[in-house]
Amino acid sequence: MADLVSDAKQLQVGSGFSKNVDIGPLITTEARDRCERIIAEAVEAGATLELDGRGTVVPGFEGGAFLSPTILSIRADMIHNVAYQEEIFGPVLVCVQVDTLDDAIALTNQNPYGNGCAIFTQNGACARKFQDDVQVGQIGINVPIPGT
Repeated sequence: MADLVSDAKQLQVGSGFSKNVDIGPLITTEARDRCERIIAEAVEAGATLELDGRGTVVPGFEGGAFLSPTILSIRADMIHNVAYQEEIFGPVLVCVQVDTLDDAIALTNQNPYGNGCAIFTQNGACARKFQDDVQVGQIGINVPIPGT
Protein backbone atom coordinates (compact mmCIF):
# COMPACT_ATOMS: atom_id res chain seq x y z
CA MET A 1 0.00 0.00 0.00
CA ALA A 2 2.86 2.37 0.77
CA ASP A 3 4.20 2.11 -2.80
CA LEU A 4 0.74 2.69 -4.24
CA VAL A 5 0.25 5.80 -2.12
CA SER A 6 3.71 7.06 -3.01
CA ASP A 7 3.07 6.59 -6.73
CA ALA A 8 -0.35 8.27 -6.53
CA LYS A 9 1.20 11.29 -4.81
CA GLN A 10 3.40 11.79 -7.86
CA LEU A 11 0.43 12.31 -10.18
CA GLN A 12 0.00 15.93 -11.22
CA VAL A 13 -3.47 17.48 -10.98
CA GLY A 14 -4.27 20.52 -13.08
CA SER A 15 -5.97 22.07 -16.04
CA GLY A 16 -6.39 19.91 -19.09
CA PHE A 17 -4.68 22.75 -20.97
CA SER A 18 -1.45 22.43 -18.97
CA LYS A 19 1.49 20.21 -19.88
CA ASN A 20 2.58 17.41 -17.58
CA VAL A 21 -0.88 17.05 -16.04
CA ASP A 22 -1.98 13.49 -15.24
CA ILE A 23 -5.43 14.25 -13.84
CA GLY A 24 -7.69 17.05 -15.01
CA PRO A 25 -10.84 18.39 -13.39
CA LEU A 26 -14.04 16.47 -12.91
CA ILE A 27 -16.91 17.44 -15.20
CA THR A 28 -18.57 19.80 -12.68
CA THR A 29 -18.11 21.04 -9.13
CA GLU A 30 -21.22 19.02 -8.27
CA ALA A 31 -19.43 15.88 -9.48
CA ARG A 32 -16.44 16.76 -7.30
CA ASP A 33 -18.71 17.41 -4.32
CA ARG A 34 -20.36 14.01 -4.86
CA CYS A 35 -16.95 12.29 -4.87
CA GLU A 36 -15.92 14.12 -1.72
CA ARG A 37 -19.23 13.20 -0.03
CA ILE A 38 -18.74 9.52 -0.87
CA ILE A 39 -15.17 9.64 0.48
CA ALA A 40 -16.39 11.20 3.74
CA GLU A 41 -19.24 8.69 4.09
CA ALA A 42 -16.88 5.80 3.38
CA VAL A 43 -14.48 6.90 6.10
CA GLU A 44 -17.35 7.46 8.56
CA ALA A 45 -18.44 3.87 7.84
CA GLY A 46 -14.99 2.46 8.60
CA ALA A 47 -12.91 2.74 5.43
CA THR A 48 -9.27 3.67 5.92
CA LEU A 49 -8.26 6.83 4.09
CA GLU A 50 -4.81 5.91 2.78
CA LEU A 51 -4.50 9.07 0.64
CA ASP A 52 -6.84 12.06 0.79
CA GLY A 53 -7.22 14.07 -2.41
CA ARG A 54 -10.07 16.29 -1.24
CA GLY A 55 -9.73 20.04 -1.12
CA THR A 56 -7.44 20.32 -4.14
CA VAL A 57 -6.97 23.86 -5.42
CA VAL A 58 -5.18 24.47 -8.71
CA PRO A 59 -3.62 27.96 -9.03
CA GLY A 60 -5.38 29.95 -11.69
CA PHE A 61 -8.40 27.62 -11.51
CA GLU A 62 -9.43 28.17 -7.88
CA GLY A 63 -13.10 27.46 -8.61
CA GLY A 64 -12.33 24.30 -10.55
CA ALA A 65 -13.69 20.84 -9.94
CA PHE A 66 -10.40 19.24 -8.94
CA LEU A 67 -9.89 16.13 -6.85
CA SER A 68 -6.44 14.67 -6.33
CA PRO A 69 -5.84 10.92 -6.20
CA THR A 70 -7.57 9.33 -3.26
CA ILE A 71 -7.07 5.82 -1.95
CA LEU A 72 -9.47 4.06 0.41
CA SER A 73 -9.06 0.58 1.83
CA ILE A 74 -11.75 -1.64 3.26
CA ARG A 75 -11.93 -5.18 4.55
CA ALA A 76 -13.98 -7.82 2.76
CA ASP A 77 -16.59 -7.68 5.53
CA MET A 78 -17.21 -4.02 4.63
CA ILE A 79 -18.62 -4.52 1.11
CA HIS A 80 -21.72 -2.58 2.10
CA ASN A 81 -19.52 0.51 2.46
CA VAL A 82 -20.62 3.26 0.08
CA ALA A 83 -17.13 3.31 -1.49
CA TYR A 84 -17.63 -0.27 -2.67
CA GLN A 85 -21.30 0.07 -3.55
CA GLU A 86 -21.20 3.31 -5.56
CA GLU A 87 -19.27 4.01 -8.75
CA ILE A 88 -17.42 7.14 -7.71
CA PHE A 89 -16.55 8.64 -11.14
CA GLY A 90 -13.39 10.30 -9.90
CA PRO A 91 -9.72 9.55 -9.16
CA VAL A 92 -10.57 7.33 -6.19
CA LEU A 93 -9.19 3.83 -5.78
CA VAL A 94 -10.93 1.46 -3.38
CA CYS A 95 -8.78 -1.47 -2.27
CA VAL A 96 -10.55 -4.45 -0.71
CA GLN A 97 -8.43 -6.68 1.48
CA VAL A 98 -9.12 -10.42 1.49
CA ASP A 99 -7.30 -13.34 3.08
CA THR A 100 -7.16 -15.88 0.26
CA LEU A 101 -7.44 -16.20 -3.50
CA ASP A 102 -10.74 -18.07 -3.08
CA ASP A 103 -12.02 -15.16 -0.96
CA ALA A 104 -11.04 -12.74 -3.74
CA ILE A 105 -12.87 -14.81 -6.35
CA ALA A 106 -15.97 -15.13 -4.18
CA LEU A 107 -15.98 -11.40 -3.41
CA THR A 108 -15.63 -10.51 -7.08
CA ASN A 109 -18.42 -12.86 -8.10
CA GLN A 110 -20.75 -11.47 -5.40
CA ASN A 111 -20.59 -8.02 -6.95
CA PRO A 112 -23.78 -7.43 -8.96
CA TYR A 113 -22.07 -5.19 -11.50
CA GLY A 114 -19.26 -7.45 -12.73
CA ASN A 115 -17.67 -4.76 -14.88
CA GLY A 116 -14.04 -5.53 -14.26
CA CYS A 117 -11.35 -6.31 -11.75
CA ALA A 118 -7.61 -6.71 -11.45
CA ILE A 119 -5.27 -9.00 -9.59
CA PHE A 120 -1.63 -8.33 -8.86
CA THR A 121 0.41 -11.45 -8.19
CA GLN A 122 3.74 -13.12 -8.88
CA ASN A 123 2.09 -16.54 -9.04
CA GLY A 124 1.03 -17.66 -12.51
CA ALA A 125 -1.22 -20.42 -11.21
CA CYS A 126 -3.11 -17.92 -9.05
CA ALA A 127 -3.48 -15.57 -12.00
CA ARG A 128 -4.88 -18.35 -14.19
CA LYS A 129 -7.30 -19.54 -11.50
CA PHE A 130 -8.52 -15.99 -10.92
CA GLN A 131 -8.94 -15.36 -14.65
CA ASP A 132 -10.85 -18.62 -15.13
CA ASP A 133 -13.10 -18.32 -12.07
CA VAL A 134 -14.17 -14.67 -11.86
CA GLN A 135 -17.30 -13.63 -13.73
CA VAL A 136 -16.62 -10.12 -15.01
CA GLY A 137 -16.31 -8.35 -18.32
CA GLN A 138 -12.67 -7.26 -18.03
CA ILE A 139 -9.76 -8.69 -16.07
CA GLY A 140 -6.37 -7.13 -15.54
CA ILE A 141 -3.49 -9.34 -14.44
CA ASN A 142 -0.65 -7.26 -13.02
CA VAL A 143 -2.14 -4.29 -14.86
CA PRO A 144 -5.28 -2.22 -14.23
CA ILE A 145 -8.31 -3.15 -16.28
CA PRO A 146 -8.31 -1.61 -19.77
CA GLY A 147 -9.54 1.94 -19.92
CA THR A 148 -8.22 2.93 -16.49
